Amino acid sequence: MKNRIKALVFLLAGCLLSFTAGAQPQKVWHVGVLYWSSTIAGQVAMRIGLEQEVERINQAARKSGAPTVQLWTQVAGDGPQGVDRQIAQMHKMVDARPDVIIVQPADNAALTQPLLAANRAGIPVIAYDQYIAGGKLAAYVASDNYQAGYLDGEYLVSLFRKKTPLRLVLVEYPTISSAADRVNGFLDALHNYGRGYTIMKSYRAIDPVEGQKAGAAILRDFPQKGSIDAVFTVNDGGGLAVVDALARAGRDEVAVATVDGDPASMKNIRGNRLTRIDTAQFCGPLGARTARAAYGILSGKDVPARILVPTFPVTAETLDKYPGWNGPIPASFQKPWPAQHAMWQSKATGPL
Repeated sequence: MKNRIKALVFLLAGCLLSFTAGAQPQKVWHVGVLYWSSTIAGQVAMRIGLEQEVERINQAARKSGAPTVQLWTQVAGDGPQGVDRQIAQMHKMVDARPDVIIVQPADNAALTQPLLAANRAGIPVIAYDQYIAGGKLAAYVASDNYQAGYLDGEYLVSLFRKKTPLRLVLVEYPTISSAADRVNGFLDALHNYGRGYTIMKSYRAIDPVEGQKAGAAILRDFPQKGSIDAVFTVNDGGGLAVVDALARAGRDEVAVATVDGDPASMKNIRGNRLTRIDTAQFCGPLGARTARAAYGILSGKDVPARILVPTFPVTAETLDKYPGWNGPIPASFQKPWPAQHAMWQSKATGPL
């Protein structure tokens, strides 16, 4: 009996060895991902969209036998320390030799050298949300940030009909491309509609801590009610703290225009709490398109060099049309305010 059992064990072991030797392991592509912030809510939503899409890609790949994706992730963090940290992270990522690097830049110019290092190493780099100046990107995926700023400016024109120049405060962040594009779009809209304005002062903020400082500074510099008409903030990450500061001070005469689509900003619009328009991103779809662009590059497919996701003008009149950061992107509709281009278009640049 013992000999029979021993023989059976050897037989099964031999079969298993034969099966293992004949099976081909499924290929795995390694994708390095450098995120920027874990406190800016819109960026967190982009990360969730990217990683959920990678899981969907992997589920389909396991069924078909196509290569799967493994993510190597790092988070830089906010502020100047985050920029320095991301530079070091990207250099280390290049040294690790992933198949593709995806990066959400904390600064447009700071990552030029690590991008050039990736170029020399032959590693494709995809930037999303922000651009990198210098070097070569395999693809760039972003919200249509110029459109976001333009829609904000267009809507403010419809609110302020008086001939006197609009007394305007800017809360900006010039070292990242998305923020600069939003400011350019905003000011171009005022110019194209013939709306005079005076920039009373500019402040710098893109995260909650900087937003708190900017809000306090605005109240210190313009303490009198009615001394400014409107505030344009380049994102909700810093802008929500500005709104909170103004609201606590009773400055409900100020109209705020902003960008992102944070749920807290939607609540402010619904409650008529300073924010008049928030041109919202589709953060989840943006992250998902970034993941699909990376898989397309790895698969040898043609991927557009520039993919733009539309932004949505959320106002009291359109609030119910906006599905939130996770989408889906709604159909085109006619704007319920006077506009040179009457229709909001849902079409994006690049594949859906």
